[in-house]
Amino acid sequence: MDTEEFLLPRSQHANERLHALIPGGAHTYAKGDDQYPEHLAPVISHGHGAHVWDIDDNRYIEYGSGLRSVSLGHAHPRVLEAVRREIDRGGNFVRPSIVEVEAAERFLATVPTAEMVKFAKNGSDVTTAAVRLARAVTGRPRVAICGDHPFFSVDDWFIGTTPMSAGIPAQTTELTVAFPYGDLAATEELLTRYEDQVACLILEPAGHSEPPPGYLEGLRELADRHGCVLIFDEMITGLRWSEAGAQGLYGVTPDLSTFGKALGNGFAVSALAGRRDLMEQGGLRHSGDRVFLLSTTHGAETHSLAAAMAVLTTYTEEGITARLHDLGERLAAGVRDAAAGMGVGDHVVVRGRASNLVFATLDENLQPSQEYRTLFLRRLLAGGVLAPSFVVSSALDDADIDRTVEVVAQACAVYRKALDAADPTSWMGGRPVKPVFRRLA
Repeated sequence: MDTEEFLLPRSQHANERLHALIPGGAHTYAKGDDQYPEHLAPVISHGHGAHVWDIDDNRYIEYGSGLRSVSLGHAHPRVLEAVRREIDRGGNFVRPSIVEVEAAERFLATVPTAEMVKFAKNGSDVTTAAVRLARAVTGRPRVAICGDHPFFSVDDWFIGTTPMSAGIPAQTTELTVAFPYGDLAATEELLTRYEDQVACLILEPAGHSEPPPGYLEGLRELADRHGCVLIFDEMITGLRWSEAGAQGLYGVTPDLSTFGKALGNGFAVSALAGRRDLMEQGGLRHSGDRVFLLSTTHGAETHSLAAAMAVLTTYTEEGITARLHDLGERLAAGVRDAAAGMGVGDHVVVRGRASNLVFATLDENLQPSQEYRTLFLRRLLAGGVLAPSFVVSSALDDADIDRTVEVVAQACAVYRKALDAADPTSWMGGRPVKPVFRRLA
């Protein structure tokens, strides 16, 4: 379909309604219509497997489903069966449900590097709980975050370090310091500069590139030597890298780790896991000061925990992680061939682990470009591919991959024309898409 003919009138009207009622027009900034070409931000009606339909009756092959959370595909039968079984039995009680201990047992069997676990609803809950616990057990105020990783929490200790820091006191932000990924010398310098002040090192154990040899082991040694807590944010790497997360794949055990996203296949569940002696500080079986670790009204809803158990079982029994890697490798090879074939192989660049692919759109000077991203996304949408990233779900099949590559090739042909003109604006259809973290709306 020509992009000039590709219109979304119902979605456009729904987006206007969303903005009138909801700040930002979405409940997650990364889902905002500013992330999509102007007037081409589809509003979703429903999804099944790797496909979604918008309210304008267009069907898309979807990538990055649920901000990477729906890794088994929408309406996965094993997950829905487990959820339905619990919904009819009640979902939230005045005392713990037996499902809570069953879910904990299943999680710890899948992630054997952890000794205790506590569930919540979203990633920010558990990363902030990990930071609070680290501060409590060390008696230190500072948090060291990996500055190369984009997001850790909606809470002040992290958001204050981003361009969207309005409303956060400088005194809070000053307690968060950053270290570069892969650079042990710089991290040691930071820990020495703030000797006996840093409560924890928190990072995603892997991102768009593999950890340098010995890096995670080196961080483990640095944390031990400087007396701080090592925290792995496994929101993305959990299950996608291995069933036991990146810590299971690379063989380096953090003191605490946090999981979410793929854990519920779209149902709201996250987890803080780690060493028993640390986690128990948030419990009742010790004689020291109590730590308010996690306490959430909805954190142990039975249907979400049932979903998590079904996800963990499906991953281990059906080899889902391996399938995600196989699908991603096929997609990456196809996209790279398509881009090279259209003469834009240096400009449309696929990066990341096969199970977690992203793409970069570079201009004629090989610099990241929101304008070229707009052009590219516009062509993908018109071809029936909804892809803010190329993060795969296991519901994709070979036909989906082949169709995606075909659409990418068509988009790359237009990309080449824009590069030759050194001006993508004629093909953008409006304002460029915008980064999530920016100071001004």
